Amino acid sequence: MAVSSSSATKWVVFLLLALLIREEAMATPQISDLRNLEVERHRLPSLTNSSMAERAKEAEKLNEQAAVANPEEVVSMVEMSIQNSTERRKLGFFSCGTGNPIDDCWRCDPNWQRNRKRLADCGIGFGRNAIGGRDGKFYVVTDPRDDDPVNPKPGTLRHAVIQDKPLWIVFKRDMVIQLKQELIMNSFKTIDGRGVNVHIANGACITIQFVTNVIIHGLHIHDCKPTGNAMVRSSPTHFGWRTMADGDAISIFGSSHIWVDHNSLSHCADGLVDAVLGSTAITISNNHFTHHNEVILLGHSDSYTRDKQMQVTIAYNHFGEGLIQRMPRCRHGYFHVVNNDYTHWEMYAIGGSANPTINSQGNRYNAPTNRFAKEVTKRVETAESQWKGWNWRSEGDLLLNGAYFTPSGAGASASYARASSLGAKSSSMVGSMTSNAGALGCKRGSQC
Repeated sequence: MAVSSSSATKWVVFLLLALLIREEAMATPQISDLRNLEVERHRLPSLTNSSMAERAKEAEKLNEQAAVANPEEVVSMVEMSIQNSTERRKLGFFSCGTGNPIDDCWRCDPNWQRNRKRLADCGIGFGRNAIGGRDGKFYVVTDPRDDDPVNPKPGTLRHAVIQDKPLWIVFKRDMVIQLKQELIMNSFKTIDGRGVNVHIANGACITIQFVTNVIIHGLHIHDCKPTGNAMVRSSPTHFGWRTMADGDAISIFGSSHIWVDHNSLSHCADGLVDAVLGSTAITISNNHFTHHNEVILLGHSDSYTRDKQMQVTIAYNHFGEGLIQRMPRCRHGYFHVVNNDYTHWEMYAIGGSANPTINSQGNRYNAPTNRFAKEVTKRVETAESQWKGWNWRSEGDLLLNGAYFTPSGAGASASYARASSLGAKSSSMVGSMTSNAGALGCKRGSQC
């Protein structure tokens, strides 16, 4: 029996719709998975009700759970991430995209301000499960002052970050916040600077210590100074004596599920981002780093072996003018350096000691004019007889102006399973993916 062309068209449309519905259903989390996540969320905040010492012990256990131990699991997650990204493209969600999966997840939405918490579902890399304050209320910072670090006033940033409950923290207007002492954050917090111009500068800066699930987004953090030898509050029920802090922009101690995204960082007394003392499940993405010596330190010391569980993703950042070294400098652990733009360094870009696994993929390395500083890599104070077995690889990197990467160790993909956290894009896309690195100038009612 002959089939009319209109009937055939209807059947094609029906089949296409069925396929789309099936793909959408496959992408939906199973109810059992959601229940497991909900149980974990309710369990984690309990650590914020204890003393700092108890929180440290609890955080240590959580950090061990956060580290991915099974290489096959990592490979499976990477493949799933690529597949899910491809499926979403088929559904047209990336119509204004740049190829940067974080930005393409939320920046196309002209109503981003009404849907701020969508950001928490856009994470990538080892810190992709950091939900911050997604499940809490909004807290609006109205007062830039930091008059009393022990008894902060409601409406201040310090009062917001120490609360025991999840909070999504935003700002009423542009402000410069000069902190008298470290801003000690509690678990399940998002600091969201989108839509305003917020600077944390000329004083103490951010400390993330023995907590979990923190997102820092859209801030200018610069000119941080050493502070301390003072009492500082870390929760509604606890304050204590703080010794001298180094003056880092963001210090991460013994914490997990941390995401540092779209910040502009420069000119601090010590590091711009440091992660130490067993921290893991961290993503540092879309940031603009400038005018600094020791940029990122990942690992407490060569002898601190608890850092062997550390997994950090460094993705879509712009390492810009005035930088000297440590982009990052790694000790123990697993590090995925993917699709970053390195336009400046004076000594080296990526360094390490204590046998870290470093997986460099799809980056653009533009060497300085100094012919003695062309090498991307540096093994810090280690003989070649030792470091030649370390797993450091360059895959798909674009090496410009004489830049060269010195690989070592095994070349097999299995050796980098625990240092693989997302699918790398072509290095030819790095320019467009990182063109908006740093704090964004988002305006209400338009795409960010």
